[in-house]
Amino acid sequence: MPELILASTSRYRKELLTRLGIEFRCERPETDESPLPGEAPRELAMRLAVEKARAVAPRHPDALIIGSDQVASCAGERFGKPGNAERAIAQLTAMSGKEVVFDTAIALLDTRNDKLRVLNVPTRVGFRSLSNEEIARYVEREQPFDCAGSAKSEGLGISLLTHIRGDDPNALIGLPLIALCELLREAGFAIP
Repeated sequence: MPELILASTSRYRKELLTRLGIEFRCERPETDESPLPGEAPRELAMRLAVEKARAVAPRHPDALIIGSDQVASCAGERFGKPGNAERAIAQLTAMSGKEVVFDTAIALLDTRNDKLRVLNVPTRVGFRSLSNEEIARYVEREQPFDCAGSAKSEGLGISLLTHIRGDDPNALIGLPLIALCELLREAGFAIP
């Protein structure tokens, strides 16, 4: 059985993959996450998922490598990880009363034969009309500085939403486990 590598340092992705009860290691992918000119959010997420998997591949000639990335967007605007309270407040203000698409891409690279599969799992998230006070309270309590779009649906962020529509509830948190299980089974990895 090949080694399983998660090309990510995201604690959210690590926690989600742990749910499957399989052994894996995490490794930091050194990738530039800047969008290319004119690159759509879906394509950006898919490209970065592949680049993350490929970034760690040279060190693992007998492995299945998982790469994943998420891009949030609304009306042509992208929302990445805010990094601080000011940007989180600006993001949530811009998303207030709107539907935001979270494109979460998953790539599985089999370094034994260089076979690559990549899927995108979109999630549509409706945000309530939020007051400045609600946004400030949420950001102060949740501190969602490491989450695309500043809203942690697995925590207090759920109170900001009107709906979540998608094929995999884990995709919104950062790793679409249903799609990943499909890819792993195709690669001969037994789950469960």
